[in-house]
Amino acid sequence: MDLFIYVFAALFSVMNPLGTVPVFVGLTQNDSPQERATTSMLAALNVFIILLISFFTGKYILQFFGISIYSLKIAGGLIIVTSGFALLTGSFTKHKGMEKKGVKEDVFQKESVSLTPLAIPMLAGPGSISMLIGMFEEYQLGWDRTLAVLAIFAVCLSTYLILRCAHYIAKALGASGINAVSRIIGFIVIAIGIEYIASSVTAVLGLSL
Repeated sequence: MDLFIYVFAALFSVMNPLGTVPVFVGLTQNDSPQERATTSMLAALNVFIILLISFFTGKYILQFFGISIYSLKIAGGLIIVTSGFALLTGSFTKHKGMEKKGVKEDVFQKESVSLTPLAIPMLAGPGSISMLIGMFEEYQLGWDRTLAVLAIFAVCLSTYLILRCAHYIAKALGASGINAVSRIIGFIVIAIGIEYIASSVTAVLGLSL
């Protein structure tokens, strides 16, 4: 159960579905409640599939390119840290590339936004993907990996519920409330990223001695 809570908390913090609420509200403001529900479900389903594929196949991708697990953790840690700083500074949307010229226009022309930009890159970004690849290598037992998959499912279910209630959350918390929560999560995300980097560097130095 401790592993389940750890994976859930770490993955939820890095994905930060609450930070996606303003984006979801903006993209679905002209949709009907039924269309919003469908978009929420598809986005959560897309995220679950992407994360599951990353969790089970990431190891073989690393082997194909000759990348060590420690290099991945260090690179992933750097990405996670920059995401955390983006949350702290209130530039999460810009960090995800949503503020680039032409991106917004392209998004609003899409018939469905459940895959892009909601699933990728807003939720299932490089930070969460690299984290799961590292966890697959770290937890070798079948039961541990089963708990990790259950945690991934729980995070995606939570994401669906948050997106499903996004318009109500936005009204209740307001922009300042969501920003405050995102800053707190950002601090946790930075700590997770630094821990990944520190543990990997320590392991590499230990192997080289």
